[in-house]
Amino acid sequence: MPELPEVETTRRQLAPLLVGRTIVRIEHDGRHRYRDTHLAEGRRVTRLDRRGKYLIAQFEDDPHESLELIVHLGMTGGFRSATGRHTRVTVHLDDGSALYFQDSRRFGKWAVVRTGEYGSMPTLQNIGPEPLSEDFDEEAFVTQALNAPVVKTWLLSQGPVAGLGNIYVDEALWRAGIHPARTRLAPEEARRLYTAIREVLTEAVEAGGSTLADHTYAQPNGESGWFQFRHNVYARKGKACARCGGTIEKIVLGQRGTHFCPECQPHAQPEPGSDAGARARKGRTT
Repeated sequence: MPELPEVETTRRQLAPLLVGRTIVRIEHDGRHRYRDTHLAEGRRVTRLDRRGKYLIAQFEDDPHESLELIVHLGMTGGFRSATGRHTRVTVHLDDGSALYFQDSRRFGKWAVVRTGEYGSMPTLQNIGPEPLSEDFDEEAFVTQALNAPVVKTWLLSQGPVAGLGNIYVDEALWRAGIHPARTRLAPEEARRLYTAIREVLTEAVEAGGSTLADHTYAQPNGESGWFQFRHNVYARKGKACARCGGTIEKIVLGQRGTHFCPECQPHAQPEPGSDAGARARKGRTT
């Protein structure tokens, strides 16, 4: 947390407040997590983009140096309209307004870099295609999945596709009927997973993301997300699967809590002609 839907929701709400404004001053409480932010001061924001889980503010062209402001929300970071107990960064704008970045666990990171130079941020530098864009090619994904390692950790790596985290990987794998510890997906499975990733993320963005029991994520306007009410497996250990009635289980994969239904997400490679695919297609959503 936050993952692509939460970051995209944040971007959409911040853009009208930030684009066209000049950053007057950035105040923060820790240099090592907020690198070179002073270089953004005095610059006018022309665009606010998102790449995976990163926000990227583009500045008006400067004849001397082209820079970007990169923000990663970490586990508990988010923007608010007023300061609070966990405010770590305050962005003062030329119209007298301010944006407040709150982060109770202090895992969020900010950095100003030369445009496109992400060598100090290897995840961003090597990130895969955006899942809701044309760059996310189905056949390329299917080809990669043929030799995929453990599928849950493979998707979390940000290599095959950008922006997925613990919540939406679990949800997409459930919709596709694929066990999170599976490796080397068959083409039919990979195509189901490709479709499920796009479906889950599209619906989650429309719902404003997911606000979990700890309430650390909220939209910048203060409202909670709503997609948590449509989770089929995530944080539902011990509850009935909406598709087959089995009991949702939780295991640890790659040091991440992982939720799945052992009945309709079998660990074994499905036999040709089995009904695993049909079951997955039958109940992708609740």
